[in-house]
Amino acid sequence: MAYSLARTIALLLCGKASRRPLAAQEAWFFLHCMKKSSHSRASSRSAARAGALPHRVRIIAGKWRGSRLDFPQSDAIRPTPDRVRETLFNWLSDQVRGAHCLDLFAGSGALGFEALSRGADAVVFVERDPRIVRYLRGTLERFECERGAVVLADAWRYLAGRARPFDLVFLDPPFNDHWAERACRELAQGGWLAPRALVYLETSLDESPPDLPPGWSLARHGRAGQVGYHLARAPAPDPPRAANAQRA
Repeated sequence: MAYSLARTIALLLCGKASRRPLAAQEAWFFLHCMKKSSHSRASSRSAARAGALPHRVRIIAGKWRGSRLDFPQSDAIRPTPDRVRETLFNWLSDQVRGAHCLDLFAGSGALGFEALSRGADAVVFVERDPRIVRYLRGTLERFECERGAVVLADAWRYLAGRARPFDLVFLDPPFNDHWAERACRELAQGGWLAPRALVYLETSLDESPPDLPPGWSLARHGRAGQVGYHLARAPAPDPPRAANAQRA
């Protein structure tokens, strides 16, 4: 069929007045078309092998392993790279199962969905863009998952609301604004963290290392490309003070 189409076009283009023999014109045009088609297919295969779509990631492990997350194209979304996500969840190991998680700057939701896939009891996704909120809710419906909740809100307004303690918090805010440090402070001061909660922070290498709140410890850290990633642990609460001994 491709040959017949190319031959017909060649006949129309070349005509009887051509200086080249018609058969040679047809052969040249047919080969030219096939070469362009072959190049286009090869380019498509290369892009697919590279996973080059900027608005798509896959869940790495767990119940939904290999499932695609096709999020809206947006300059504001910078999904955590696969290599970094795999490292992070290797660090977390069995601490994800049964955890209550907060994905504060949700974006693609890759971190929160990965946690749900690996057995987290609940994940709250906080996102301010209505388009992305619709995508997040639609993805939960697609997975038939009732353990996730999506909140349409600015992160700072959300943290100004009524607190509930989380075991695991994912912080992947816009780079170069030191929002990760600010979020850590507000999480610590607002009562958002369970005892010994874990907080994941992702920052640009152009930024200085995050300044953690008092009592926090940096459990792990790494870098990949222009991204620095860190896993911090909040302190355990102070033991209750003993009542003053009754004076004799």
